[in-house]
Amino acid sequence: MKNKIYKRKIELLIKELLDEFRILYLTGPRQAGKTTLARMIAKDLGMTYISLDDQTAFASARYDPHGFIDSLKDRPIVLDEFQYAPELIKAIKLTSDLLAPGEFGRFFLTGSADIFKSAKTQEALPGHMARIELYPLSVTEKIGSNFNLINFLYAKQLSLPDNFTLLSREQFAQTVLDGGYPELQGKGPRARQIWFESYLQGRLYKDFDNIYSAKGDYYTKLEALIPYLAGLCGNLLKYASVANDLGQNDKIIKSYIEALEWMFIIKRIHPYVKNAARRQSIGMAKLHMVDTGLACYLLGLKKKQQLLESPFYGGLLESFVVMECFKHMSWAEETMNIYHFRDKRKNEVDIVLEQDDGLLIGIEVKASNTVRKNDFKGLKKFSSLLKEKFKFGLVFYTGSRLLPFGDNNNQYFAVPLSILF
Repeated sequence: MKNKIYKRKIELLIKELLDEFRILYLTGPRQAGKTTLARMIAKDLGMTYISLDDQTAFASARYDPHGFIDSLKDRPIVLDEFQYAPELIKAIKLTSDLLAPGEFGRFFLTGSADIFKSAKTQEALPGHMARIELYPLSVTEKIGSNFNLINFLYAKQLSLPDNFTLLSREQFAQTVLDGGYPELQGKGPRARQIWFESYLQGRLYKDFDNIYSAKGDYYTKLEALIPYLAGLCGNLLKYASVANDLGQNDKIIKSYIEALEWMFIIKRIHPYVKNAARRQSIGMAKLHMVDTGLACYLLGLKKKQQLLESPFYGGLLESFVVMECFKHMSWAEETMNIYHFRDKRKNEVDIVLEQDDGLLIGIEVKASNTVRKNDFKGLKKFSSLLKEKFKFGLVFYTGSRLLPFGDNNNQYFAVPLSILF
């Protein structure tokens, strides 16, 4: 069966940025759809497509980077899998510096690792470069709708879409199991297991070696670390605790986690420590997996009921919502910064969204179809620290109605997660 080609919401933004920047770097996890999208855009815009997965191109780029770039004869090009040849950075920088004013869209680079944060890359490209991220499919892209969560939250008044579909607990669980990798959509459990095995063995470990100067038996350490991190979804990241549980050095564990974030396997959400919240916030990041389907595979969760009865379900559902925020951000009309909040008395807010104007939205994610007043406890504590900067507090739940839980000073709502569908 031929894989379905999904329309990616970020495509229009990429084309706009190629009209405004000399260099565009599209990064994101492997198998998120970057190559498919890059090939389509290259065809639409008449760009030359070159993949550094091609061994001849790779060898030339590594051993004669300036000659490789010069051989392209001033053509606009797509360089796919750019992370394999960071040696090209200086050559691209030199060419970019020599371009005439107004000459844009010369280099469209894609990479499955954020190499400009990598220990192997010491020099960044100039201010001529724009950088954007492509994640696995959002729910919106899967079903072909136009709903954007960030635009919905940015509005002054919350208003549910007229045509959103109500989902059951089992349907939410299936969405978490499915994840967002385009190739996996519609595949059966056995095919999914084989795909993930190949993904880890053939790609993830190979890419880790490519961007991180690992010493010793890093393979065995990663085999233990990555499933452990999948089980931490939605929890504070304590490096010393992880290292102790795995019997490893905490500095090595921290460096491995940083590399896994460069590879878009995990995402660290930093605490909101501005203004009055700074004095009470616990200054630790929260950990999420970029793809919940991969997380479920690593945790041995294959069936809906198994997931629903698992102690990991709440954290995985939170990771799902966090990553939908990042995915929708890439094509929203406005952008937001994403944080979390937790104080020393364990009052917490799963997601803190900061608008450009400084207003803040707090979100709690609840794996239940009922909401009670006490579910807003952390949000109310957070709002007391922010005062006029607090826009509203939301509890996302698996029920069916938008319900007010406001008091005299602030707006609080229970919001059905089904709006994403």
